[in-house]
Amino acid sequence: MNRIDLTGRRAIITGGAQGIGLATAERFVASGAEVVLWDINAQSLEKASEKLGAKANGRVVELTDEGAVNDAAREAGAIDILVNNAGITGGNGKTWELAPDVWRRTVEVNLVAPYLTCRALVPGMIERGYGRIVNIASIAGKEGNPNASHYSASKAGLIGLTKSLGKELAKTGVIANCLTPAAARTPIFDQMSQEHIDYMLSKIPLERFLEPAEAAAMIAWLASEECSFTTGGVFDISGGRAVY
Repeated sequence: MNRIDLTGRRAIITGGAQGIGLATAERFVASGAEVVLWDINAQSLEKASEKLGAKANGRVVELTDEGAVNDAAREAGAIDILVNNAGITGGNGKTWELAPDVWRRTVEVNLVAPYLTCRALVPGMIERGYGRIVNIASIAGKEGNPNASHYSASKAGLIGLTKSLGKELAKTGVIANCLTPAAARTPIFDQMSQEHIDYMLSKIPLERFLEPAEAAAMIAWLASEECSFTTGGVFDISGGRAVY
């Protein structure tokens, strides 16, 4: 593993108790950072914090609740890195068959929550003249997966949010980029039908799913000082599914 220097940096990782979020936390700690995990699952948070050791702590946060996010941000203090990783699929179904409350909840978690975390944390980054924001979007946000219009739309929105944010922050020392991963075999698969999982795999030229550690490696670079001339960028990590 190449070591990216994050010594002395403090990071918040949403959805950090499992999957890509936990792999990113492990990579950050190995690179010298201190991590704060925000997640809705208290039991998973406890296990993740124990696994990561002294340089990590966790807090249960309902990321769609503005007050909860603001309270957690105040408790966290000065933060150098924000990784908006938390997300849900909302299950699978044709657009006209998905219940409105499921559609809205998916957009709230995948798009509104990153807006709220940025709203809470970006002003402090600007004040200190440094920050790195990495939003975890999806290949579905580029291509639009069938039977996942709510998920696809929310991730397309997150890509647009990242592009706008990158331009707004361009002269502040704060950089914002996003990833568009193909599917990784994480607990989020529990929210999908087997038919949809098979569909996603069929679209990947490398003929396998993404490993969380592979995503974490790219996130670590995007969160580092070395990533200094790219902002508002969309980084593909889809096994060749999308090359644009």
